[in-house]
Amino acid sequence: MQEPRDVGLAPSTIDGLFRKADAERWTLAREEFADVLNASVGRAFATGAPSTREMDRYLAGLHVADLALAAACALGREQAWDHFVLEHRPVLYRSADALDPTGGARELADSLYADLYGMGDPGPGRRSLFRYFHGRSSLATWLRAVLAQRHVDAIRARRRTEPLPDDDGAAAVVAQENDPDRALLVPLVENALQEAIDDLPAKDRLRLRSYYVGQLTLAEIGRITGEHEATVSRHLSRTRRSLRDAAERRLREQDHLSDAQMARAFELALEDPGGLDLQQVFDLAADRKKPPRDRSNYEQ
Repeated sequence: MQEPRDVGLAPSTIDGLFRKADAERWTLAREEFADVLNASVGRAFATGAPSTREMDRYLAGLHVADLALAAACALGREQAWDHFVLEHRPVLYRSADALDPTGGARELADSLYADLYGMGDPGPGRRSLFRYFHGRSSLATWLRAVLAQRHVDAIRARRRTEPLPDDDGAAAVVAQENDPDRALLVPLVENALQEAIDDLPAKDRLRLRSYYVGQLTLAEIGRITGEHEATVSRHLSRTRRSLRDAAERRLREQDHLSDAQMARAFELALEDPGGLDLQQVFDLAADRKKPPRDRSNYEQ
């Protein structure tokens, strides 16, 4: 694995992100936060120095509050760890039940805690799985991805030890990996969703992004939008239906997919172990939404 570069972030930049992350809540020192922040940026730009615009965009998209929480947990801060267990254990259990409704994946979810907590005495020498979290996605999204990967790895391990005819789970994973439709159809769904998000009213985009990317509750979103949480819920349901309808129209009219192909496209997108990267979908939609720069005053 390539080591992260030392990007030398400006002290004022670190100070601003430290305050934004509310890192002191977890008794995380500025220098400790600076270490994980520099590691995140260095890993992202390991192959070359970023432009100012690239750096600004990367830092603006970081989930710095989650990064601070993960760093404090990795260092064994009890208050941070208690908060993590309270907030994220239910996330892991819901994800485990989605992977295996029989409850078989819950053991994997529980086993994650030992690796997240790390080995050895509390302090800088801990070897916590949190060191692989760099804040590019939310902590909840990252945890779901780690759990999904371990579930796939467990199926593969069983495939190596069980007779092939009885190894239905592993066979399904192999079939999924070799499915020729995946590389074609999943990007079409992502593109269709990006276009649908482009066309949403600003308030609908705000609710959707706050709920699915920001992981805010209905009540928290309501405080932002000035709505009752029941109203937020109704608007989210309507927006989801609108997005699905718009995406299907794009897939039918522009990509010329049949109804069966559309159903297969959505099925593949939802069963992907990593899931749709909604942060990326929203970011790309936002970029496409920006109007081109008016150069008329410069070209006279």
